[in-house]
Amino acid sequence: MARDKKFREKREKPEYDQNLLDLARVARVVKGGRRFRFRATLVIGNRKGKVGVGVAKGTDVSEAINKAFNQAKKKLLNVQLKGQTIKHEIKVKYGSARIILKPAVPGKGIIAGGAVRAVVDLAGIKDVVSKSLGSSNKLAVARATIEALRQLNFSHSRKARMENGKPENNLKK
Repeated sequence: MARDKKFREKREKPEYDQNLLDLARVARVVKGGRRFRFRATLVIGNRKGKVGVGVAKGTDVSEAINKAFNQAKKKLLNVQLKGQTIKHEIKVKYGSARIILKPAVPGKGIIAGGAVRAVVDLAGIKDVVSKSLGSSNKLAVARATIEALRQLNFSHSRKARMENGKPENNLKK
């Protein structure tokens, strides 16, 4: 009887959803041969405006994923949305990856590929059009998308400061 109660308890839903973008076996060459480790690239988000990207290495896959999850948690970004889309178009270059994000009409959906889709979906953006140019490296594209979302927040807060009569050079405070 006690055993049945134990199995009937439902597990709590995790705080953040996660999407494994890339899992690679990497090696370093030492005197005796090669030492293999795993590198995990992970995107986490709560689909309500918080999203983060983490990359970590570990001796086995689960260790690498756990480390990447913890790193992504430390680097969470709050995204300000306008309804279910972004506020305006933005173009970002991060390393060799270039990203274009454009707001879309309600019901259009996420028109994006690969890493951009993962980041935007876990951020909670429902309608967006994007194009990834340059690099096809998943990590570079994911970081470029995060940077684009960060700049969206920054441009909005900068505009708000200007409307309140405070000059731009007070950004340090």
